[in-house]
Amino acid sequence: MTEPQLDLQPDGTWQPIRVLFVCLGNICRSPLAEAVFRHLVDQRGWTDRFDIDSAGTSGWHRGAPPDARSTETARRRGITLAGRSRKVVASDLRTFDYVIAMDAENRAALDELRGRSGGTAQLRQLREFEPDADSLDVPDPYYGGPRGFDDVHDIVERGCAGLLAHIAAERGLR
Repeated sequence: MTEPQLDLQPDGTWQPIRVLFVCLGNICRSPLAEAVFRHLVDQRGWTDRFDIDSAGTSGWHRGAPPDARSTETARRRGITLAGRSRKVVASDLRTFDYVIAMDAENRAALDELRGRSGGTAQLRQLREFEPDADSLDVPDPYYGGPRGFDDVHDIVERGCAGLLAHIAAERGLR
């Protein structure tokens, strides 16, 4: 049986797989993706194998809780959103293994930041892991109605499930 591809620390402990989700303001899409991914990881019993966080490419909402509409949509589905908005920083691209953008605009900002920081994280868009996605962008529900938050939650669930399957296959997790 193959051992999981986790990084062994000098003290003999395993370094967790670090995943960061990024959107513009870090109040709607990325905290939702963080919470959904955490829920999926917990369901698999892999909580101690992952370090999961979210951030935004802008600092507009720094310190704010997740959007109430996103929080309520998630709550109805048994997912708890927590945390406070923060801006992605250069060191994130060096410390996280996977940095997952919600859309092309945020991916471009992350590419630019990585160019300046020398980060080694895998930069991807969440919908790259969604089977049959009609677009690579997770739409921003901020200015839309309640249905937009439900639609985004559906997209995020599919993308997070695909991402977790990808990481599990890449790292040999069972």
